[in-house]
Amino acid sequence: MANNINLKYISCFLEESFINQGMHPVVASYLNLAINLVALVLLLILVNYIIRRFVIESFRTFTNKTKTTFDDFLIKSNFPKYVGQIIPIFIIYATIPYILVDHVFTLKGVLFFTNVYVIILIVWICRSVLRTTKNYLRTQESFKDKPIDSYIQVLMIFIWVVGFMFIFSEVTGESVISFAISLGAASAILLLIFKDTILGFVASIQVSVNDIVRIGDWITFSKYGADGTVTEINLATVRVQNFDNTFTTIPTYSMISDSFQNWRGMQESPGRRIKRSIFIKQNSVKFITPEDYEKLKKISLIAPYLEHRQKEIDKYNRTNKIDTTLPINGRNQTNLGIFRKYADAYLHDHSAVHKELYLMVRHLAPTPQGIPLEVLCFSRDKRWENFEYIAADIFDHLIAAVPYFDLKLFEAPSGDDIQDLGKFISNLKN
Repeated sequence: MANNINLKYISCFLEESFINQGMHPVVASYLNLAINLVALVLLLILVNYIIRRFVIESFRTFTNKTKTTFDDFLIKSNFPKYVGQIIPIFIIYATIPYILVDHVFTLKGVLFFTNVYVIILIVWICRSVLRTTKNYLRTQESFKDKPIDSYIQVLMIFIWVVGFMFIFSEVTGESVISFAISLGAASAILLLIFKDTILGFVASIQVSVNDIVRIGDWITFSKYGADGTVTEINLATVRVQNFDNTFTTIPTYSMISDSFQNWRGMQESPGRRIKRSIFIKQNSVKFITPEDYEKLKKISLIAPYLEHRQKEIDKYNRTNKIDTTLPINGRNQTNLGIFRKYADAYLHDHSAVHKELYLMVRHLAPTPQGIPLEVLCFSRDKRWENFEYIAADIFDHLIAAVPYFDLKLFEAPSGDDIQDLGKFISNLKN
């Protein structure tokens, strides 16, 4: 009580002195108020300077000496600066009622703006802590691929909503509880306004819980033209850096509502799949003759297979007294079957092909473009450029090997082919 009387006496000391010297009471009151406000402002500037010069710098020095990085991120997010403003606010609350003791309306206005500033300051402090937490977790190996931004954004939205509720309470004079009740009545409108935010929040939880996509994953999302690495997952969007160094932004809820391709399984597996076909002209497929057999025996990769297989065929045909003057009778090998076996042997012999994963050369259903001969195997090297080199090397060899088996590849006629045909017909007429 004595302290309150002393403060009131100090704040009115100059006013009484002015009145005693013959100054009009109203003029003395306002002059005293102006001097007190100037003194308060100078005091706040001095306190703020001391806080910045000593307190914040001491905190910065302390963080530089510690081994943890959390406090370093607190500095970067201006946490000490925001916390340091608490002391000036306490000074305002302690002094302003006595400075404006005779100015009730002005006192209410100053206290109102101070209360609003306190609410905003608390929100800033919470935001600083959340940003620090986000940046710190990003440095931890176990959180690098997690959508931390989504959760931080949800918490920030919640904090701002609560902050606005308290500000609204200050403006209207109503309690926060009554405002929250009235807010519940307008929930349908809020759901419509924050539809994308709510969808993004639910989607980000499902993405994280179900481990659908992580930061660093290579994804292909044809609908949005995305083909690259996920660099950021937040509440509303997923950011993808494409291989041409452009960026694509995808709504987070599209990750659970639409279909996309995640290459993480390939990156974590021992190899990367090669699945391509070459098309063989159907009219080039034939049974091999003894002359063909002698020629093909010179191909080292299939020589043992050819010899073993031909002995089995000859034995079967002799046992069943097959007339072999026609190749269609009994059993006989085809150039396409031998080439398929050659391709299989070539893949097994290739050093860049993973032998412990699927390895297959098969026929697919005939098409108007010929018979697809599909190669299905896995390369040991999963890096994109090396993978393409390996696949190209395999098919370079197989395409070049096709003529050695008297087979032909299908190729749509080009302009030169049509011109050559026209010249050939012309020559026949002449």
